[in-house]
Amino acid sequence: MSQATAMSPSLPTRVRRALMRSAGRIPPVVLRFAGQWGRVNADGDRLSPEMALTGLIADKVPAFEIAGKPVSQARADLTANAATLAEDLPAMAVEEDLLIDGPGGPIPATRYRARVRSAGILVFFHGGGFVVGDRVSHDNLVRRLALSTGADILSVDYRLAPEHPFPAAVDDAVAAWRFAVEKAPQWGVATERIAVGGDSAGGNLAAVVAQQVRDDAITPCLQMLIYPVVDVTTKRASRREFAEGLYLTDEHMDWFTDHYVPDATQRSDPRVSPLLADDLSGLAPAYVIVAGFDPLRDEGIAYADRLKQAGVPVTLDRAGNLIHAFANMTLISPDARAAVERIGAALAYAFR
Repeated sequence: MSQATAMSPSLPTRVRRALMRSAGRIPPVVLRFAGQWGRVNADGDRLSPEMALTGLIADKVPAFEIAGKPVSQARADLTANAATLAEDLPAMAVEEDLLIDGPGGPIPATRYRARVRSAGILVFFHGGGFVVGDRVSHDNLVRRLALSTGADILSVDYRLAPEHPFPAAVDDAVAAWRFAVEKAPQWGVATERIAVGGDSAGGNLAAVVAQQVRDDAITPCLQMLIYPVVDVTTKRASRREFAEGLYLTDEHMDWFTDHYVPDATQRSDPRVSPLLADDLSGLAPAYVIVAGFDPLRDEGIAYADRLKQAGVPVTLDRAGNLIHAFANMTLISPDARAAVERIGAALAYAFR
């Protein structure tokens, strides 16, 4: 059992979790009926009712707010919120807390394996705007992926801003990739079955790692990019259309960017904005999934398009009725569960 990811939720958190579990038991027919009146975006997608409710709660409940509070409080609140959405999932065959040698000191990580034998390795970077989030906040997601893929999931606690601004997270992410390559034979995994992935800020780091190790002897068999941040220099139409009220806001993105890359002259660096790299040819195949009601939707689509133009095999999955961070909302949303199952299926296929 991983000691680093064990949760000890408070009484208020346990109460909220019970409420979320109740919400997760709403019959699909009721959700479909309620969804007929959901918000429709400019692309014609209709917001699912459970996503609309989540957005409303995030907008009105202070504990779900991110910007406008001390970073330490934002981190604690995110961990508590993750506990409210945790599912009861089967035990892992392996849960191993590790320390990776990194350029700034040891990098904590946890390896999850659901079965005795492993189909591959996913080096996973959590979301949270490079400022919040950790292995605990994404424990539910990586457990789901371990179960659905039969692979080892190496969940990495890279250094966070503002204490460690860019390029600390990138340096740690590359070190974690190379650690997994080194350890793969010891874990019984062929090195051609190692993927890199993450959500949001973690999707950014996965894309950057794929670029940074392009000339290494071992490169990813897949880059799994879940609603990734890929360009902090431009606010596309989705940043304006979904600027507020849907969990992730335009204000949040500005707050994250200011903490992670306080020097604005660095924001066009491809290690911050991988979409702006001059050459994307020769990169690992990509699976890019975006949410229809996400401020980051359009930049994720733009990155998938540029990869295709560069000759990289790409699957673009548009989860039209979902919002940012849906991968952490599988407890309450059948559509989020279906999307995470597609993510797992894409990884399992890449490992084969």
